[in-house]
Amino acid sequence: MPIPEDVTGDEIDKDVRQELQSLPKTLAEDVAKNLVMVARLIDEEPERAYGYSRVALRLASRVAAVREAAGFAAYATQKYSEALAEFRAARRMTGTVDLWPMMADCERGLGRPEKALDMAGAPEVQKLDKAGQVEMRLVAAGARRDMDQLDAAIVTLQSPELASSSVQPWTARLRYAYADALLAVGRESEAREWFAKAVEADRDGSTDASDRLAELDGVEFVDALDEDEAEVPAEAAAGPEKADADTSESTGANDGDTESAATAEDDGDKD
Repeated sequence: MPIPEDVTGDEIDKDVRQELQSLPKTLAEDVAKNLVMVARLIDEEPERAYGYSRVALRLASRVAAVREAAGFAAYATQKYSEALAEFRAARRMTGTVDLWPMMADCERGLGRPEKALDMAGAPEVQKLDKAGQVEMRLVAAGARRDMDQLDAAIVTLQSPELASSSVQPWTARLRYAYADALLAVGRESEAREWFAKAVEADRDGSTDASDRLAELDGVEFVDALDEDEAEVPAEAAAGPEKADADTSESTGANDGDTESAATAEDDGDKD
């Protein structure tokens, strides 16, 4: 797959660069460039990111960072079985538990929420950092909802992190999930409160909390362009009549005036 000229491979994280040092220099550079493309495209063009991840995997399947990137790209394209296999491989290589929540969410994607819940109660969760534990809580709540255990999902999300007034990278998503869970059981006023709190914490627009809040408040957003387009037919229909009226009312009409009226009529028809 083509690599843009502005991609050098130096953009990757230093820890990943360190891993790639086990490869021959030219090969390491090629792998790095493909990993850069995965990171660059995964949010907006996940299918293309997946393609670059497969190239990197073909070049360096024994590098943990490559297996991890391949896992994230497969996850982004909903290839959950493949993503789970790659995450497991990366975990075996590194011995860390960082990918545990992602692995559990893959189980959900494969229609196995019970397995995800089992993983949420495993000893590995205690080894996760705070962000990882919050992520695991979100996955567990999602699994509860998959199983139609809506009240249990609400309880799962209730935690010190949810109650905290400080804003962390996970705060907006946690509040959003809680609001959505409340709404699912009909607790609309509470849901509105938590969507509003999610908006306050969502500094990078990672959720659509503001849209959900507006929806609950009955606010409708109308595209200005659509509004203009809706007005055009009415103006077009009125154009010829207005032109005729202007012509008949003019006492000093000459050939130039008539031509102007005709032009306005034509413009109205075109609109």
